Amino acid sequence: MNKIKPYILISFCVFFYLIQSSCKSNEEKTNVVQSMTYTNPLSVAIGDPYVLSDSNDRYYLYGTGGQARDGFSVYFSSDLINWKYEGQVFYGNTDDSWSIGSFWAPEVYKINEKYYMFYSAQWRNNPNKEQENFRIGVAVASKPTGPFIDITNKPIYDPNYPIIDANVFVDDDGRIYLFYSRCCYKHPVESEIADWVRAQGWYNEIEESWVYGIELKPDFTGTIGEPVLLLRPPVSMSDTQAEWESRSVTSHEVNRRWTEGSYTFKHNGTYYMMYSANHFGGENYAVGYATSQSPLGPYKKAPNNPVLQKNTDHGGDVSGTGHNSVIISPNGSEMFCVYHGRTTKTGNNRVVFIDRMEILKDGTLAVHGPTTNPQPVPFSIN
Repeated sequence: MNKIKPYILISFCVFFYLIQSSCKSNEEKTNVVQSMTYTNPLSVAIGDPYVLSDSNDRYYLYGTGGQARDGFSVYFSSDLINWKYEGQVFYGNTDDSWSIGSFWAPEVYKINEKYYMFYSAQWRNNPNKEQENFRIGVAVASKPTGPFIDITNKPIYDPNYPIIDANVFVDDDGRIYLFYSRCCYKHPVESEIADWVRAQGWYNEIEESWVYGIELKPDFTGTIGEPVLLLRPPVSMSDTQAEWESRSVTSHEVNRRWTEGSYTFKHNGTYYMMYSANHFGGENYAVGYATSQSPLGPYKKAPNNPVLQKNTDHGGDVSGTGHNSVIISPNGSEMFCVYHGRTTKTGNNRVVFIDRMEILKDGTLAVHGPTTNPQPVPFSIN
């Protein structure tokens, strides 16, 4: 039997080592690349997502549904992508609570080292047995993980009609504003769309929800002044916003038009109000925005609306995109739109998406979504 010469054996071992090292290096590179990207939807199944940015890159996510029962839960993340469930932080429908059901759309704000949760729920006080008796409440906690306790045993504001989707904005001068949506319930509105559907024989009337704004007292115990109407669906079918804001009606889905889920922020002296239109439970839920030079308007809807909508008409599988909030990346360099949507895989369940958005040099707001392909994670790697 021939012996293998030592230098051949050594060469073979070196060659095998180099091949193995190369494979390992490629594997490590792949892991690095994967760790620098994320893919929508995220692994959180809630609606109406709202992200609170606390100190030291600590983020807390609140929303409707999920694992909460008669209240709200919270999720924690340090990177906006990987979320850990932290448990239920608010409980309603107790013996002494004003709220008894349908707990929706919580938003949490850190003010003077306390955390205030604004939320919508059905009001116990319902002498006329209204089907929709929503009002907005405020609960407070010493930390973002709760427990949150109602600051008073009644809604913060009662305009004598049902309201939902509280959004709070603190202006540079310290004044605080509450934005909310009047429910469609028992709010029929005449418009050319209403005339059109009657002519089709579809519906006798179209109910609408409108967005209002009002100033809040600094201690959140009530409001100041009268509410101001800020946004509503178009009256005329020739209005450039009418087509996308009326899809739930023109598709014969339901006899309602919504303007809800508002989110307000200020950029370079301009107030931006993002809002959702159409039925939250349908495929046509979409996001637009309007701008103003004052927190209480008047607001002008943007010509590039909607800025976020379903992509199923273009080969995608995302629909029902809406009720967003806005968050800044951990290093402060990017804006992100956080919203819920549905996919073919998730069916009727709402899941959380996060996509980049920006304000262009001319003031135009753009949302780069919905995406389901790998995206760079929300921080600069330069």
